[in-house]
Amino acid sequence: MKNIEFRTATSAQGGLIVMAGVPGVSAGSRVSLRDHAGIQRSGLVIRSADDAVLVEVFEGTDELDLERTWVRFLDEPFKLPVSRDILGRVFNGAGLPRDGRPPIISADRRDVNGEPLNPAARAYPREFIQTGISAIDGMNSLTRGQKLPIFSGGGLPHNRVAAQIVRQAKLLGEESSEFVVVFAAFGASHADARFFQESFEESGVLNKVVMFLNLADEPVIERLLTPRAALTAAEYLAYELDYHVLVVMTDMTAYAEALREVAVLRGDVPARKGYPGYLYSDLAEIYERAGRIKNRRGSITMIPVLSMPSDDITHPIPDLTGYITEGQIVLGRELANQGVYPPVTVLPSLSRLMTDGIGKNFTREDHPHVASQLFASYAKALEVRGLAAIIGAEELSDGDRRYLRFAEAFERRFIGQGEDEDRSVFETLKLAWDLLSMLPAEALIRVSEDELAKYHKGHVVSAAPAA
Repeated sequence: MKNIEFRTATSAQGGLIVMAGVPGVSAGSRVSLRDHAGIQRSGLVIRSADDAVLVEVFEGTDELDLERTWVRFLDEPFKLPVSRDILGRVFNGAGLPRDGRPPIISADRRDVNGEPLNPAARAYPREFIQTGISAIDGMNSLTRGQKLPIFSGGGLPHNRVAAQIVRQAKLLGEESSEFVVVFAAFGASHADARFFQESFEESGVLNKVVMFLNLADEPVIERLLTPRAALTAAEYLAYELDYHVLVVMTDMTAYAEALREVAVLRGDVPARKGYPGYLYSDLAEIYERAGRIKNRRGSITMIPVLSMPSDDITHPIPDLTGYITEGQIVLGRELANQGVYPPVTVLPSLSRLMTDGIGKNFTREDHPHVASQLFASYAKALEVRGLAAIIGAEELSDGDRRYLRFAEAFERRFIGQGEDEDRSVFETLKLAWDLLSMLPAEALIRVSEDELAKYHKGHVVSAAPAA
């Protein structure tokens, strides 16, 4: 089939061509097209049936003369050339250079669809990854090998948060030099793509980042390839070069909408909100490529970013994502409207693997107890705030007013921080204790007496009883 060219296109519309009389073609196969002017185009088979084959053309079908267009089916999936030289490079969703530099020349070309990991070969995620953002590091910590999505609403600064994580994320200790980032954006506007690239270049981190940018006006089929190409690069860096890789992808909602569009073109039966019934398995194919493998030094940690249509956390995309991943960071509109950045709503946020990456030997021995106490104290403070809204703050007790002041300081000083403010986990813990010291020591029941004595500014050590 590779050496056979077909001239049997029957129609072309919206970047798609229909081919007749092509036997034995598999969906997902690469396609090479040559038009009447000898210009080469590429495509992908999105549907294969006995009567016709549907091909999406990356460069579009404008000015194609179907009677003089030759199509060759390559009988292979899309493959990404990989080498150490991919670090510091910017590619499009199909792995072609977007930075004006030469393409990657390598004999090592890998199927972007990857291979499923044997669950028995997986190692448990452990060890702390510092993002420099207190609301994450202090209360929803990220561990190596974890999948921790960011749930956001339309118009919230999730792209700014994602870029900040890419700029600031690091490992603690001797392995810090072995840490790199793979960043993928799909369905991005030209302004967002420019923001990402300039942000990484100006901060000096681009040499440790591999970027994949798919723009909103580019083919939807390329949007489906983008996360797979990014993860293929991450797998090479992690399992061949022994890097610890953080994969940040935005926006999974744009990906899911592209999947829905292609599913309609293929004639697939729709399910919830028009998304195909295989949305869960498709997302799982992507998310489950993150992790750690036994007896391998490298690791892949993933932060997928997704915007929730109408701020609906029960929408199929966040709903299904929650079943596959290990927690979520939730960005809230109320905090954003108050000018708090990043607007992390900590109470519905959760990192299920947090305790496996913090504490003694990882961050600091008091970290798990401090995080628990912050959750409890802030929850109490929000209850008091709700009560104050009903009866008025002047009717509250002195103790309740303390909680009101704590909530305000917690939101402004702990959750809120500058977009270029990179806090170490130790700075985050110090700030946490500064805030907890606004409350009486007897109210802090989630921390130990020794921790209170060491870190609480207002704590008074009880005198020993008389003999």
